[in-house]
Amino acid sequence: MGSMTEFRREEWQALKQERLWPRFLLFPVLALLAYAAIVVYGPDGPWWVYALWVPGTSYCWFCLGGSFHEMAHQTLGHRPRLSIWTGRIIGSFMIIPYTVYRETHIRHHAYLNSPRDWELWPYSDPGASLRFRRLFVWFDVLLAVVSGPVIYGRIAFSRNSPLSARTRRRIYREYAASAAFWAGVWAMLIWLSLRGTIELAKCLPLWYLPLLVAPAFGTLRKFTEHLGMASYDPLLGTRTVVGKNLVTRLCSYFNFELFIHGPHHRYPRTPHGGLVGRLDEFRRERPEVAVPLFTSYRDAFLDVLPWLFRNPGVGVNVGGGGDYAHTPNVDNFVSDVKAQILRIDRAAEPIADRKAA
Repeated sequence: MGSMTEFRREEWQALKQERLWPRFLLFPVLALLAYAAIVVYGPDGPWWVYALWVPGTSYCWFCLGGSFHEMAHQTLGHRPRLSIWTGRIIGSFMIIPYTVYRETHIRHHAYLNSPRDWELWPYSDPGASLRFRRLFVWFDVLLAVVSGPVIYGRIAFSRNSPLSARTRRRIYREYAASAAFWAGVWAMLIWLSLRGTIELAKCLPLWYLPLLVAPAFGTLRKFTEHLGMASYDPLLGTRTVVGKNLVTRLCSYFNFELFIHGPHHRYPRTPHGGLVGRLDEFRRERPEVAVPLFTSYRDAFLDVLPWLFRNPGVGVNVGGGGDYAHTPNVDNFVSDVKAQILRIDRAAEPIADRKAA
């Protein structure tokens, strides 16, 4: 079955109270309706219809990443096994197996911005040159549908993988399931084309374009949350967006409040609805600490923009110290990363000068 997140009693009770179904209105509901409409409408309509359809549908597919993230945390309601099996289905579609994503993401929370943060490779890797990172960042944006599986897959195939042989065998089976799924999809499309049911040359670019654009949205979200952040503290090493305008709040809602990123990083087992409360609690207790907090996603993106061009990196690559001070060999999500994993009070340190050198 794979590893299970071990929730405390109060965390389990909070998960049961979450109202989840409205968050799925963009994906899968609207995404599947949009595809049904375009299949009926056909590929020969006015250009402006597709100019609206592609970005709109792409954003719906982008929300799939938010639900996949929650499945990896096993915070979708109070049925962890449902999260696992649904996550395996979605992982097969994304060519990022559920176990690969979960194991990488566990270490992303535990070792944020440090060289052991597999999810932020190569930006967290002190061995990755500035030239390589400057090239890779645009590969990561423009071909995110390829870079995503590459980045996440490293943890299974690297000689330095922290995973057990048993976990890697599970991952290989999930890769085999993904290959079988996509082989079936292509076989069906070719069969329908040979029968004359669809014009594959016309339909395929249109149908697949949102599936190519959506991962780019996910990469830009990753950069907005992390790129240029030097600290290893979960609140100081991420950009947090608590929206004041309706657009930011709606986008955050349909992405399971991932925009409230610092509190999520510190408290990985806290349900979505409790993240703002966690942030308010910290700011009351530590008013002297300047949390990287933004009231719109636009402002957060403008903050990250220089780092995309000048120095795409995190942690030590942007001036973070070399003493990571983490508890070693973390292999599951914890309740409080700062209390259970960080061995020094990072919030007591001054925030480093974050000029994009």
